[in-house]
Amino acid sequence: MQIFLYLCVGLASGLLGGMLGLGGGSIMVPAMVFLFGLTQHQAHGTSLAVLMMPIMIPAVWRYYVAGNVKIQMACFIALGFLVGGLLGAHWAQSISAPHLKKFFGAFLIVMGLKIVFLK
Repeated sequence: MQIFLYLCVGLASGLLGGMLGLGGGSIMVPAMVFLFGLTQHQAHGTSLAVLMMPIMIPAVWRYYVAGNVKIQMACFIALGFLVGGLLGAHWAQSISAPHLKKFFGAFLIVMGLKIVFLK
């Protein structure tokens, strides 16, 4: 049953990620915390581990074929993401789980409100 739930979380994350361009972590991290009881740190680490796998290649390919991928931009952003990801992961280890959870939740709320109410 647990594996089925993992697959459902992956499916939902992939669907929303492919459709809306969301980072899968905005779906996976809350699901891992609330459904599976992971700590905030464990959920962040596991979400990043999922992203390492080539699961998004088909979605990226579909966007690329439709002419909707800016390759040069993606490469430079990926380079920055590589450095930022390392620094962010290092920094997150020094933040307590309750504070990290609050920061993550507040970030999602602020981004959601900006998307809904700003042009």
